[in-house]
Amino acid sequence: MPYISTTTTVTMDEKKREAIKTKLGKAIELIGKSENFLMLSFKDNAYMYFKGSNEKPLAFVEVKLLGKASKEVYSNLTKEITNILNEELQIQPDCVYVKYEEVEHWGWNGTNF
Repeated sequence: MPYISTTTTVTMDEKKREAIKTKLGKAIELIGKSENFLMLSFKDNAYMYFKGSNEKPLAFVEVKLLGKASKEVYSNLTKEITNILNEELQIQPDCVYVKYEEVEHWGWNGTNF
């Protein structure tokens, strides 16, 4: 039950969103999850500042998942997420924050897991 929300200052057309969607669908396997339950959201053209400046492309990514993963697994996923955003949107890894949230209770289809 992972959910990945990406907010960025960059404009994303449908082709870019599709490319990122596909790559995140593969990347989520690093934490033992499947694209079958992956939900994604994208917010582009956001007004964001980092280190007091808005001159570089920026991104903030939130990853929420049911259960837990190891520090090493999160590190691998962070590397992959930053690589994807660099490849697709030319956002440098040092301009990306990735936040993880482990969720104990998750509802879907009228019930909870």
